[in-house]
Order: sequence, then C-alpha cells, then structure tokens
Amino acid sequence: MKYVIGVDLGTSAVKVLLMNNKGEVCLEVSKSYPLIQEKSGYSEQDPTEWVGKTTEALTELVRQFDGDAESIEGISFSGQMHGLVLLDAEQNVLRNAILWNDTRTTEQCEHIYDVVGEERLLEITKNPALEGFTLPKLLWVKQYEPDVLARASVFMLPKDYLRFKMTGAIHMEYSDAAGTLMLNVEEKKWSEELCEIVGIDSKLCPPLVGSHEFVGHITVQFADETGLAPSTKVFAGGADNACGAIGSGILSEGKTLCSIGTSGVVLSYEERNNRDFQGKVHYFNHCEEHAFYTMGVTLAAGYSLSWFKDTFAKDEQFETLLEGLDNVPIGAKGLLFTPYLVGERTPHADSMIRASFIGMDASHKRIDFARAVIEGITFSLHESIEIFRESGKTIDTIISIGGGAKNNTWLQIQADVFNATIVKLSSEQGPAVGAAMLAAYGSGWYDSLQQCADVFIQEEKTYTPIRENVARYNELFQLYKDVYSQTKRLNEGLKSFRT
Repeated sequence: MKYVIGVDLGTSAVKVLLMNNKGEVCLEVSKSYPLIQEKSGYSEQDPTEWVGKTTEALTELVRQFDGDAESIEGISFSGQMHGLVLLDAEQNVLRNAILWNDTRTTEQCEHIYDVVGEERLLEITKNPALEGFTLPKLLWVKQYEPDVLARASVFMLPKDYLRFKMTGAIHMEYSDAAGTLMLNVEEKKWSEELCEIVGIDSKLCPPLVGSHEFVGHITVQFADETGLAPSTKVFAGGADNACGAIGSGILSEGKTLCSIGTSGVVLSYEERNNRDFQGKVHYFNHCEEHAFYTMGVTLAAGYSLSWFKDTFAKDEQFETLLEGLDNVPIGAKGLLFTPYLVGERTPHADSMIRASFIGMDASHKRIDFARAVIEGITFSLHESIEIFRESGKTIDTIISIGGGAKNNTWLQIQADVFNATIVKLSSEQGPAVGAAMLAAYGSGWYDSLQQCADVFIQEEKTYTPIRENVARYNELFQLYKDVYSQTKRLNEGLKSFRT
C-alpha cells in the first residue's frame, strides 16, 4: 500500500491527513495555535507556531501509523491565503505574520487605487484592492515599519513558509500567488509594472511553481524530528480554497463549491482567463493546471456561529446549541442576522461594517437566534451566487463542505436559499484531501487530478430545494440585502467607540 500526507495549515489549527492509494483516510491529527490580536482589526500569528505544531502533528501521525514510513511517498499542503511572512537574508522571520483577516490596511488599499488605478489593477490582478490581500500588508510595513522591510529579502505566504522549513527551498505556487495582488493572473507571472508603481522591490517575490510540482525532499533534520523517511517527496500545494475545490471535485466547467469554515466561500470553476466580473468576486489561478476559479467570500461565516456559541453557550457542544433548529420556522420568527463581525468582502468590500440582529423581541429564544445566524451566513453566501448567475453562469448543483455540511437542517436551508441541489460528500475533509491529492498526482499515481478525484471523492447525499421554501426565502433575502445599506452609516459612526 502507498500513502500520501495532506497538510492543511488553517487559521486556528493545522490538520494532517494520511491517505492511501485507494483514496481512504487512514489517520488524522490536528493541533491548534493562537491568534494574536493586539488591536481592533489586527490579526497576526507567530510563524514558528505553524512549524512547531505541524511537527508535533506529523510526529503523532507517524507514531500512530503501523506501516513503513518509506511507504509514505509524498506530502503536500493547503494553506490560509494572503498572510504576509517576511524573512531576512539569513532566512529568519522578521515579524509576526499579518493574516488574511487583518483589516488595518484600508489606507494602503486607497493608495493602490490612487497610484495604479482601479481599472489597471483589475486588468493585471483581476481582483480589487482589499485589506486582506498581501500587497496592502507589504505597503503597511513599508509605511509603519520601514526598518523591517529594509531588512527583508523575501516575502512568503503561510504554507510556503512551512514548506520552506521542511525542505529548505523557497517557492510560491500560482493559486496562492494570485491572492497577493502582485501576480499577473492571466500571464502567471509577477507583475514588474505593479511592483514598480507601488514601490515594492520585485526581488522580494519568490520563484513561482505549479501546485503539483516536486520542490524537494524533507530535510534529514525534519525526518529525524517526525519519523518520516528522508525520501519523502514534497510538492508545492495550493491555497486553501483551491485545495478545497480539488478535494471536492471542482475540476471542470459548471462545478461549484460552498465551503463554510471560519470564513465562507462560494467557488466556481473557470476554464477562461478573461471573464470579466468587474472585481465583484475574486478571480484566482486554480491548482489545476491552465485553470482558474472565481470566488465570493463571507469573512465571518462559521466564525459567526462560533462567536454565538462562545458568547451565549460557551460550555455546550454545537449539537446541543442547534437542537430544535428544524422546528424554528423560516425567518426565525422575524429575526434577521448579518454576519459582518469582522467587516465583509463579497459583495461589500467594507472593513467598517459590523454585524446586526434585526427584529428582536421578547418572544425570541436562543434557538431562534441560532437559526437567524445560520440563515444570515447562508444569505451572505447567496449574494455571491447571485453575482455568478447574473454573469451568465449556470449554478444548479453545489458541493457543500465545512461546518455547513455537518447539519442536515442547514444543508436543506442552503438548498432552499441557493435554489440549487446541494451535495454532501461521504468523506468530507476539504482542503486537506485536496493537498493529499496534489501529492498523489505529483507522485505519479494518476495521469490527472480528475482521475485522482474519481478515486478519492464519493457523494453521500443530496438535498433538493423545496419550492415554497425557495419563495419564502427569496422574500426574506430582499430584506436581508437592505440591512447593509441601512446600517452602514451607523457603523461608521460607531467606529470611534470600538476599542
């Protein structure tokens, strides 16, 4: 039997997954690490935590594995996008990583538009200037920590730093590079023009490789620490959403994914590199060679439900919190929630907007609030689906993964709100499976990622929209969309009161 490992470096934890050449998940280990949030809008992590916890997880996995470590042929990665890691000439970390959900860079985004122009930026990167992307973070460091940038020799993204510490080789692959706002997405190369205009030395950009490309073996030191064989091949990997797409079989035109993790995404496969969404949704390079994907993002999807549980039911499990969810009627008895806890991205690129409960009265119970939170998250994701459909894309079947796929009532809510058939996978591990598939494909087990998907991915259950529920949710959705415009000015006024 042959094996590969998928490493998913997430925002709150790293998950390592051992899979065999039958597409079976054999072992899984997860290790968590903290966020560093010194101020409102700041979100950082210590990159050494990623390396330490991944080493611990792999060591535990190898210890549990009853086979020969030599039979683990390859390892690849999925990682949180956009995070900025800076290394000096001796390859030491210069500061904490600034993460994707950090929103301190509004000023830098405005500067990018001023000097590049919105139209030209979209032509090059196919994406708007948003606080979460990497280039605004680099410009923030340039403005407020110039001594740090002056000492930098290369910038990296989170999973690329982890891979570097395992191999000693520095690379970045296209699916993650597309989220830096520095890549010419269509031409698949760093934009010298853009770097020159904004005043960032293009020498900071690492070499680019394909997601399934072999980039080296693990070092002898890392092999000794974990118990893995020094012969273990390492492959570049991909951005978490691109790997989630691979691990869900989004590998051909017409395939769409809904993934609800800390953030939430609606992702659709694209064969073309020139479709025009006017920057309303993200347009990134896929891990699949010569392919792309478009994506809308809800910044606080699963995070909204986690926040609600931690605030109002801290000592309970999610299953207990959601007991009776299916008994609450559509609209949560007149209660609406907008999931803007950390601002929003699609369709409102707004770092100032904040969440709201609308319509509270004394009759509402905790389960009504829980239902409103789930419906609000789903409405936010539906705004991305609306954009896709308005562009002419047909979306009638959606693979659902993540937290939203763990509750049958929520899956039916997705079917009714999206007015599409929702598919639940039999073994849903999302990005970690996608990373393992890249290692399997890179190791030569299959001639294509699609062949790999045919073995690794199986559907379990489908949920079809209920006509009367679709109509009722469409009515409620129109009210939901009004909340943003009605509360925007109020939230801007409240900004000075946030600490």
